[in-house]
Amino acid sequence: MLRAVVFDFDGLILDTETNEFNAFREVFEEHGHELTLERWSGCVGTDLSVYNPYDHLEEACGRVLDRELIRSTQKAKFLKRMESESVRVGVEAYLQEAKELGLRIALASSSSRAWVTGYLTAHGLLDYFETIHTKDDVAKVKPDPELYRRAVESLGVEPHEAVAFEDSPNGALAAHRAGLHCVIVPNAVTGTLSFGAHNVRLSSMADRSLRSLVEELNASCQA
Repeated sequence: MLRAVVFDFDGLILDTETNEFNAFREVFEEHGHELTLERWSGCVGTDLSVYNPYDHLEEACGRVLDRELIRSTQKAKFLKRMESESVRVGVEAYLQEAKELGLRIALASSSSRAWVTGYLTAHGLLDYFETIHTKDDVAKVKPDPELYRRAVESLGVEPHEAVAFEDSPNGALAAHRAGLHCVIVPNAVTGTLSFGAHNVRLSSMADRSLRSLVEELNASCQA
């Protein structure tokens, strides 16, 4: 029986991922080059060890660039886009429903704690989470399973008693490796990517109630 839910952050709760990609894409265009989603997808849900856009842009330009200037330019573009970004549809309803169902609630993110808690606080969601685990707490981020293992351990539940909500293939893979059930809710960037093992796919959390998902996953466990 399910006893806990574990949420990803970037791209799932708040679509920082689409805005990050589009901000970098603008920077590439200003340098006369194209940043494709195919190249960018490697770093979605993880860190820059798989794909580094700064390395890529320097290779495309064939020269050393002022990375600090690029970072500040990209950040300004990203922050401008985020000014109008709202929490994804259905997220807060799921958090509230999880509380009503008596489910434990955690968060596991490959981003930093300051990044995650800053946005959660700004959008009034921080108090929903009993425990938050970020890249500051682990040796390796997703798709390594350590973040999810720590999340369920901190809640005092077994992996099979928890369901992860993810938007990216790297995140879903981390949840699967940790032994959690996984519901994927892709965003505008990750919706075209190929996902591995998962239990349910939603276009948004407004598609159906959390209660119905829990009932379905519980039934599949009993079967």
